[in-house]
Amino acid sequence: MLNRPGNYAKQHEKSFIIIRTLFEKLHTWLADFKWPAINQWRQFFSVTNRPERHRLGILVASAIIGFVILGSQLYLSLTVVKPDYAGSINVAIVGTPRFLNPALNQINDADKDLSAIIFSGLMKYNAQGKLVNDLAESYAIGENGKVYEITLKENILWQDEQPLTADDVIFTIQTIQNADFRSPIRSLWQGVEIEKISDRVVRFRLKNVYASFLNDLTFGILPKHLWSNVAASQFALSELNLKPIGSGPYQFNKLQKDKNGTIKSIELKAFADYFGGRPYINTITFYFYSSESEAFTAYKKGEADVFTFTSAKNFLELKSKESADYNIFSFSLPRYFAVFFNQSQNKFLADKTVRQALTLATDKTEIVNTIFGGYGQTASSPLLPGMTGYSDQTKSFNFDLEAAKNSLAAAGWADVDGDGFLEANKTNEKLEVVLTTIDWPELSKIAEILKTQWTKLGVKVTTDIKETDKIQSETIKPRLFQALLFGEVLGKEPDLFHFWHSSQKKDSGLNLALYDNSEVDKLLSQAIENLDKAAREQAYQKAVNIIVGDLPAIFLFNPDSLMIAQKDIMGIELKYLDLPATRFSEINHWYLETHRVFK
Repeated sequence: MLNRPGNYAKQHEKSFIIIRTLFEKLHTWLADFKWPAINQWRQFFSVTNRPERHRLGILVASAIIGFVILGSQLYLSLTVVKPDYAGSINVAIVGTPRFLNPALNQINDADKDLSAIIFSGLMKYNAQGKLVNDLAESYAIGENGKVYEITLKENILWQDEQPLTADDVIFTIQTIQNADFRSPIRSLWQGVEIEKISDRVVRFRLKNVYASFLNDLTFGILPKHLWSNVAASQFALSELNLKPIGSGPYQFNKLQKDKNGTIKSIELKAFADYFGGRPYINTITFYFYSSESEAFTAYKKGEADVFTFTSAKNFLELKSKESADYNIFSFSLPRYFAVFFNQSQNKFLADKTVRQALTLATDKTEIVNTIFGGYGQTASSPLLPGMTGYSDQTKSFNFDLEAAKNSLAAAGWADVDGDGFLEANKTNEKLEVVLTTIDWPELSKIAEILKTQWTKLGVKVTTDIKETDKIQSETIKPRLFQALLFGEVLGKEPDLFHFWHSSQKKDSGLNLALYDNSEVDKLLSQAIENLDKAAREQAYQKAVNIIVGDLPAIFLFNPDSLMIAQKDIMGIELKYLDLPATRFSEINHWYLETHRVFK
């Protein structure tokens, strides 16, 4: 274990006490010692007796030991431990890279992971989940939030040693805005104007005030001098999508494919002229696997040093072995999972009493403990702790099965035929719900837990497991579900407008519960256009209290994201991230070796 600088003072004091004691004893011995004259040194052994020789030997040995201890402590007091530039690591990734291109990589996680290391944005989230400057040196907001002026850091270089300027920023934005290039984030940039003020300054002009605009500046910037001659028809086919040039801490070095042409690994090397400081680890090789099971097997075989879990089952299996070879990093992402009610597809769910009973009958703690081994938090609203507008005073519906049963009984529901399921007194219709989710193992298991919990309430539940690649087009977009178990990613600065405003109910909108409340619409519109954080928080708190009270969904849990890394990898700090790829946002600070340098 490395000595920490905080312990040096105590060690220094203790060592000097030992040295002082040694010299006090030496002083006593020297009082009885007869020092030879110069001409006697030639006959040292003949003119000294045995006790004198013994004392001189002790004197010499003590002096050497003292000087060694004193010298080492002096060295420790004058130096500090610093990371050294050395080594290489392997990272296991699930998926295959296609577009290492910030304008195209918003769908594939493997693309986003590597792009976060190769490219830099104007802004970024650090390991503590805070929005900080990246390429930007500073920014200024004008015209009540409709103008943003960004000043770039000085002397930023691309990985081919060309200078990065405002022209690159403008080129990237205009490429994204151009429909011919088919960027997945094009909708975010419609109506935004950008102009060059100088080589280091760009100005954005918005049609409407948008409080979260800075959060949208975290995507990577493209080098104009390499991409400007690539036609839109060839944009997705360019070799630069797999052999990119960026401005981030690591640059592309080489890739390997199998006999079928599938990419098996990509090696990145430290970019010596990175504006944030040369990374400590020399090379990082990413190995790609078709499934988490394959990646996990590779990690267990020692073929990877870093691995991120999406499956709680695999993580709990590894943790049960109690190995001391790795560190576990548990971090929170701004996402939650919920059951969204589509009241237009099930008339029983249009009854608030039924929705409240289902909420009271849901034991969220059981889900977190059973499925995630306790690595997660229960949720009770569309905002999570640490987000703007979150309050622990928001109304919540805690698990209470008896209260749920009583509320339905009071509303006239009863098990008339004795089959264990409730019927309506007036129509004798059974209380039935179809619960839809995707074929992710954890969500399938959670659906079964919910089915069991709701069955105890007397609700007849049918689970409908959809294929991941089809659920968007066949179920979510046309809103063909009754109750949907699904997750939403919010971003560190939440934009509740897109998730709960009535204008987002249909088609590609993110309002999965088809929620419609005019007062909430007004509050969310005010919040999204208000630069005053305190006022924004107040608007969000009011809106959230109304949403929770209306029970359009059961907010379930926020699972932790889990990463393991070999213990010899130091400098990893992860807490609150905006996206999974942000776990690599400060990879230039990871290191394998240390050395001492003078203060």
